Amino acid sequence: MDRVIRVGMLGCGTVGGGVASILSRGSADITARAGAEVRVTRVAVRDTGKDRGLSLPAEIFTTDARSVVEADDVDVIVEVMGGRQPASELLRRALELGKPVVTANKELVAHEGPELYAMARTARVDFAYEAAVAGAIPIIKPLKESLAGDRVRRVVGILNGTTNYILTRMTEDGASYGDALAEAQRLGYAEADPTADVGGHDAAAKTAILSSLAFDMAVHDRDVFREGIEGVTATDIGVADRLGYVVKLLGIAHREGDALAVRVYPAFLPKTHPLAAVRDSFNAIYVDAEAAGELMFYGRGAGALPTGSAVVGDLIDVSRNLLQTARGASESIHRPTSLFPVDELQTQYYVLLEVADRPGVLADVARTFGRHDVSIAQVWQDGGGESARLVLITHRAREGSLRDTVEALAETPAVRKVASVLRVEARRCSTRNVNP
Repeated sequence: MDRVIRVGMLGCGTVGGGVASILSRGSADITARAGAEVRVTRVAVRDTGKDRGLSLPAEIFTTDARSVVEADDVDVIVEVMGGRQPASELLRRALELGKPVVTANKELVAHEGPELYAMARTARVDFAYEAAVAGAIPIIKPLKESLAGDRVRRVVGILNGTTNYILTRMTEDGASYGDALAEAQRLGYAEADPTADVGGHDAAAKTAILSSLAFDMAVHDRDVFREGIEGVTATDIGVADRLGYVVKLLGIAHREGDALAVRVYPAFLPKTHPLAAVRDSFNAIYVDAEAAGELMFYGRGAGALPTGSAVVGDLIDVSRNLLQTARGASESIHRPTSLFPVDELQTQYYVLLEVADRPGVLADVARTFGRHDVSIAQVWQDGGGESARLVLITHRAREGSLRDTVEALAETPAVRKVASVLRVEARRCSTRNVNP
């Protein structure tokens, strides 16, 4: 290769432009760190005539992505096109040809990661995807390499900047969910169709990737129990604040015996937790390991340059390995995948009820909880006249039992509406006398 690593890029949009920009402006340092010049020789795009404002020769652009993968003057494939297809087909072809791959494609890795890891291992080349989770935050390599000698007990992450921005605005400014979402869209944090973000799909994909690495199991996005933030209200935010919590969309994975419990949902998080201070569009991942203890990774979770930085970091590692005819550390997906049933998970819950304001209502509600083996830790009533609001915090209970309780409450004549149900991610709730 004459000490030149020739790169074929699939895609040159926001992230791809960031990658090209970083390679151009930092070329001297990148050459020194990689041990060779890292040069983009081919780029596959939809529109070759589009002005991207990059210092790349026009003749290296093509609409034929497969030709980039199969080109003799391409040593490494960098995939930043996104989506499962044609990215999956193209990356599988690259691995068949013995070409290492760097990708930022969380959707693809979350859905097909274990299969792609195995293909790369068979081909004895690198498959690198640091940019697929949390942008510039280094979390893939620490889980795969730095903590390889440890046993991870729990991973909790704020993995989606859009939802974190929305919840921050609701918490700090008193904005409604709709107004906070509209602001996020205006600022470019949320897409016109925000479903992937606010519905928890993006966070679930990233949680699947982290879970596979942290717990040595093949976890796919379809394995992750998921709820989004669409139902979170200003009332929920206010109750959380008065109790000493904030509401965050969390991706959580932890061991339950030999099984793995993995889910994404909005939850009350104690203000004393390190993740509670993560604001706006920032991401963070909290890792609890047996030997290393508690670790926190924090930073920008998206954007052209942050994500591009992670891609280029992977590209330098892959280039070093190519020069040494070696490959980096691989995933250790050696444990049989055993998922802990969601209905058996235990946590505390916050339940908000709209009820008739008459004697005996609280007793009826308490009996309903008791019949389903859910114990109430705190309860208070607000309002008067014909209707009132009941706020309840439970002791730890089974997810299945709480679900049965909520279904029974919806059929209770005195209960006009089960307005909200959120998990409380804490071992014990506040015992202060709090009135909402």
